[in-house]
Amino acid sequence: MNRRRRHALGLSVTALGILAPTLAVAAPGIQIDLGGTEPAQAGAALKIILLTTALSLAPAILLATTSFLRISVVFAFLRSALGVQGMPPNQVVTGLALFMTIAIMAPVGGRIYDDGLGPYLDGKLDAPVAWQRGSAPLAAFMLKQTREADLALFCELNAAPAPQNAADVKLQLLAPAFIISELRTAFEMGFLLFVPFLLVDLVVASVLTAMGMVMLPPALISMPVKVLLFVLADGWALLVGSLVRSFA
Repeated sequence: MNRRRRHALGLSVTALGILAPTLAVAAPGIQIDLGGTEPAQAGAALKIILLTTALSLAPAILLATTSFLRISVVFAFLRSALGVQGMPPNQVVTGLALFMTIAIMAPVGGRIYDDGLGPYLDGKLDAPVAWQRGSAPLAAFMLKQTREADLALFCELNAAPAPQNAADVKLQLLAPAFIISELRTAFEMGFLLFVPFLLVDLVVASVLTAMGMVMLPPALISMPVKVLLFVLADGWALLVGSLVRSFA
């Protein structure tokens, strides 16, 4: 076995020694075809590359800069509070959070397209100007939901001066501050959502203990009761309405 490993390693080193001069000679002649020699064709190819890169980063952007984070965390708290870890399924919860995010972010997305993306695609604006104008509505939305203490924290960590107005806030500092603020808000909403269901668990556990049924798991009784109370109170409409109004 050791002989085979030494033989394979020797072949690898030999192949590398043979290919190294060839790669060194061929490297200066390597060219990347961006769709032709014309500037218009090269610009179209670069737009396709940038679009593909943006699509690959879309999940991270969606999580970091929209209302999806708060909604998904609150829904996770709801399932934990109800005690139904697998219901609704993850696909249903994620789909509902995604469509709520689209509904909440639609005005912001419209302004981004009208101010930056649309004129850029039409050739009326250069990329830097389009980026500056297009990112302004998103930055305004994020800044509205971000606490000043969180923004000051990341300014301090990056040794950046404190912004004097909204235009001075940089997106690379605003994005992590926005995430921390959203997590705090989501945990606050999750705690308030957890309290009534926790009271149901305590009442059911006390009743079972008083009846001497200590061997019966309280969750077996409290879970259907919590689901029934949630349905009777029209919990989905109340929760979705509260989440949407929290971004107003």
